[in-house]
Amino acid sequence: MGRGKLRIYLGAAPGVGKTYAMLSEAHRRTERGTDCVVAFVEHHDRSRTEVMLHGLEQVSRTEIEYRGARFTEMDTDAVLSRAPEVALVDELAHTNVPGSRNAKRWQDVEELLAAGIDVVSTVNIQHLESLGDVVESITGVRQQETVPDEVVRRAAQIELVDMSPQALRRRMAHGNIYKSDKVDAALSNYFRPGNLTALRELALLWVADRADEYLQQYRGEHNIRTTWQARERIVVGLTGGPEGRTLIRRASRMAAKGSGSEILAVYIARSDGLTAASPKELALQRTLVEDLGGTFHHVIGDDIPAALLDFARGVNATQIALGSSRRRSWQYVFGPGVGVTVARESGPDLDVHIVTHDEVAKGRGLPVARGARLGRSRIVAGWLVGVAGPALLALILTGIDDGPGLANDVLLFLSLTVGAALLGGLLPSLASAAAGSLLLNFYFTPPTRTLTVSDPANIVAIVVFFAVALSVASVVDLAARRTHQAARLRAESEILSFLAGSVLRGETTLDALLERVRETFAMDSVALLERAGDMEPWTCAGSVGPAPLARPEEADVDMPVGDHMALALSGRVLPAEDRRVLSAFAAQAAVVLDRQRLKSEADQARTLAEGNRIRTALLAAVSHDLRTPLAAIKAAVSSLRSDDVAWSEEDRAELLEGIEHGSDRLDHLVGNLLDMSRLQTGTVTPLIREIDLDEVVPMALGGVPEAEVVLDVPESLPMVAVDPGLLERAVANVVENAVKYSPPGQHVLVAASALGERVEVRVVDRGPGVPDEAKDRIFAPFQRYGDAPRGAGVGLGLAVARGFTEAIGGTLNAEDTPGGGLTMVLTLRAAAGRPPVPADPPARAIT
Repeated sequence: MGRGKLRIYLGAAPGVGKTYAMLSEAHRRTERGTDCVVAFVEHHDRSRTEVMLHGLEQVSRTEIEYRGARFTEMDTDAVLSRAPEVALVDELAHTNVPGSRNAKRWQDVEELLAAGIDVVSTVNIQHLESLGDVVESITGVRQQETVPDEVVRRAAQIELVDMSPQALRRRMAHGNIYKSDKVDAALSNYFRPGNLTALRELALLWVADRADEYLQQYRGEHNIRTTWQARERIVVGLTGGPEGRTLIRRASRMAAKGSGSEILAVYIARSDGLTAASPKELALQRTLVEDLGGTFHHVIGDDIPAALLDFARGVNATQIALGSSRRRSWQYVFGPGVGVTVARESGPDLDVHIVTHDEVAKGRGLPVARGARLGRSRIVAGWLVGVAGPALLALILTGIDDGPGLANDVLLFLSLTVGAALLGGLLPSLASAAAGSLLLNFYFTPPTRTLTVSDPANIVAIVVFFAVALSVASVVDLAARRTHQAARLRAESEILSFLAGSVLRGETTLDALLERVRETFAMDSVALLERAGDMEPWTCAGSVGPAPLARPEEADVDMPVGDHMALALSGRVLPAEDRRVLSAFAAQAAVVLDRQRLKSEADQARTLAEGNRIRTALLAAVSHDLRTPLAAIKAAVSSLRSDDVAWSEEDRAELLEGIEHGSDRLDHLVGNLLDMSRLQTGTVTPLIREIDLDEVVPMALGGVPEAEVVLDVPESLPMVAVDPGLLERAVANVVENAVKYSPPGQHVLVAASALGERVEVRVVDRGPGVPDEAKDRIFAPFQRYGDAPRGAGVGLGLAVARGFTEAIGGTLNAEDTPGGGLTMVLTLRAAAGRPPVPADPPARAIT
């Protein structure tokens, strides 16, 4: 039998009509012949909802007596026995009455789904566990009944039931939600228009996130690359220049106009050396984008427009924001620019926004720091201008009857030589000078069409042309190389400055630093390797990227750091000039690794200091708290040994009882002190084995009066993988603490239930409870909540219980008891053997 499917009607607020919509669906399914029953639906005396129940089969509820009153809850066993195709279960986040089969209704629903029954349920947005703090900040009301988000996310279908705040308030005023005596208070408190609007927005955004997950999954499964404009995603193209911050803020304002919009900032770096942008500026822009709720991405690509469009389509973006070009007017001769190209190639599915800024037309400053190489495209262009250009120019000039003259011809050919030098460097310019000299001689120096020069003045002109062309080409090439070197030094200095700053601030982690190395040098993977000695094997201290290297010999680039450490990079071979910056990165990586190890040692020192504090507190406990039972025992023994007083049998029995009580108390305190000492020194070694809870939990309750505890541990629960002795001690301490703080006449409930691969033991008391801000402090050693008297113990019971629980792989947390009090939830791992069997054993008192 397969698992049932869950359908949820998610309400934006109470009263929007979730239950009505669920019952309407039940009628439609019943009319189609589906076996549908009402497992639990609460109509809250709403007449229209009550009418919708007519004609639907309802499973009888179970009655539970609690604190002198009788309550009704869903009878899970009856629904399982009825085994319908579909069960309607209202109010998924409802907390069951203590003594019920499960603590939460969603746990009952899990059992129905596991039995193959489809479930239709309802829940309000304010009951989702992850939104508890947000809802409290909006409405001022803390929701006590919550359901884990994962339970709702696993639903096969989620349908939002929505209503405008004005319409909902009208429904409230007409008495369709609450009785008339509660309407005014509700409208002026929880159902204020601002509250309802905020809850509505929360519901819409939450459902939109779920829909986006389904959409991404569908697009991936069907390999869909075109953009579907279901949600605004704005990609911000960054160049690393100062205008990037303006772009990011502008994109943030654009995103704010539509709820749920996302900002994705992307920097495209070339793959042939150091990145062009300032690392410091990029770090500032990364921080800004993350502060505004966006994400920063670093992409490698030589064709910047194509890489940007590929990225945008890959993330299903709807808009691209780019800055106006910083190039000067004359630089457009070399091409239309990134913005124009992206706008032309974006197609109908992407909107491109060109944003103006203060850096427009101011130039890019120094060229890109990519080493001395000019790039393949520029070298090819240089050769075309240097070789094909003179031939084309000669063809044009020979077609003119009255040419401009030899002097002007020389200048025109010289301009091509200079252009070849600017584009391709020295070799294309030399080729251009040689070709130009030959063409000038053959076509424009009398006698034409021969290589003979009759006029000595023309010989001088051609020689001067070649010399000037050679000189200009050399100077232009040298200037280009010097410019590239200056740009490289600038990039290197900024990188080194950033590294120095990060060293001083201690901000960079090893993984973040290695990732920066990988991005800066466009590598596939980077690893920091070390070994203890020359003959010892290499070990990896940290790595980023796929397939990190295991030995420096396997790397494309390796940078030694001392005698026994090396930075290994794979992806491509670096030019020699890049190794200077790489050595700085390697040294910084060694420093960061040392800092992390020092931090680890400092943490160990703090742990030792905490142990010293514990030992000091132990001494204080011995000198104070343990003296009280010792004094009582001493007084009782001295009285019994006294010959001056003739004690009656009743007096002797009372004194002996006091001795026994003091001894038990002393034994309990010493046991907790020893347990805490074992936990602090790490000497607790659990012996894990599979065991039933009903074999352990009753044993833990031997030290509490039978009439004060109600035990509900079904025999059908799966076995748990624990250390029975440690679990018994943990449960005993928790129960004793609950009994201590429970008011007279109130029982402590110890109930167990199964949830997936976990088993929960809940210890429920009706004491004063603990505020949220103190729920973690009560598990600290030597903490006693409130004004507990000195004789109430040393405050180790819960600390020992949590320590033992974590030692066996479980968790121990505190929750509020509905209606007042504190509930301790002890979560354990279910064993892989026996699955849970549906059963409903009655709650029973300890006997």
